[in-house]
Amino acid sequence: MRRLFVIALVLAVFSVGAAVSAKSKPEVIVLPGATSAEGIATGAGSTFYAGDLFAGDIFRGDLSSGEVDLFIDAPAGRMALGLKADLADDLLFVAGGFTGQAYVYDLTTGASLATYQLGIFINDVVVTNDAAWFTDTAQARLYRVPIGPNGELGVASTLVITGPAADTSFDFNFNGITATANGKTLIVSHSGLGALFTVDPVTGASARIEGVSVPSVDGILLEGGRLYAVQNFLNQVARIDLSSDLSSGVVEAVITSPHFQVPATVARHGSRLAVVNAKFDTGFPPTATSYEVVIVSSK
Repeated sequence: MRRLFVIALVLAVFSVGAAVSAKSKPEVIVLPGATSAEGIATGAGSTFYAGDLFAGDIFRGDLSSGEVDLFIDAPAGRMALGLKADLADDLLFVAGGFTGQAYVYDLTTGASLATYQLGIFINDVVVTNDAAWFTDTAQARLYRVPIGPNGELGVASTLVITGPAADTSFDFNFNGITATANGKTLIVSHSGLGALFTVDPVTGASARIEGVSVPSVDGILLEGGRLYAVQNFLNQVARIDLSSDLSSGVVEAVITSPHFQVPATVARHGSRLAVVNAKFDTGFPPTATSYEVVIVSSK
């Protein structure tokens, strides 16, 4: 009897611990006061940053506790689409959408450090070891903002894209962007074509990643040996296994959640993905009453 009591006690403690653990890792995190949403990036530890698309504001939260607050109250007229945190240089890069601009903020204080006038529709951004790269959905161009060894920001330059990715015949063309760890290859998603392309950051030459069809593709992320592609109106994230030379790939899994409502971009924290709901199914601009980050397994 004593042994059974001990076993029951151990199981009870385990169950309580599991419940507490589950409670500490929420599945949905509401962005308080957000009027729209689009971009997300992870920072130090379990910190994340998410943007209010049409207001330009930036929220900062914790993926483990679910706590989130307004971090940057952006000046009027700004937008916030894709964003990436540069932890090494304490910088936050934000794509400014229809403003044609890109913004750089201090990752600690939220202070606005720089504004770049780049193109027409600046949609997403990735940070490599020496630059931030932005996509333009209206033009076959990428924009490079150099980052110096001490975090100094340089003058932006334009990379004209050639090859199959340069098709701008659709309403939405270039969208998401990611990069290999060494920064020697960029990967862009093309919403109109439902495809992924590699881009040489020196020449601008592009090549299609064969074997991968991703209709409604939006934000993308290359991390942990896998590429994750958000398919917004399909309410799913494709997990793609790429060949070592990045010339081809296979969709090895499709990640879904009952909480997805037209997700736009994705960030990763450990074995979990943080996906932000844009809710474009309610209109453009969207008219939902709340916007949230959805947490799912990356497997």
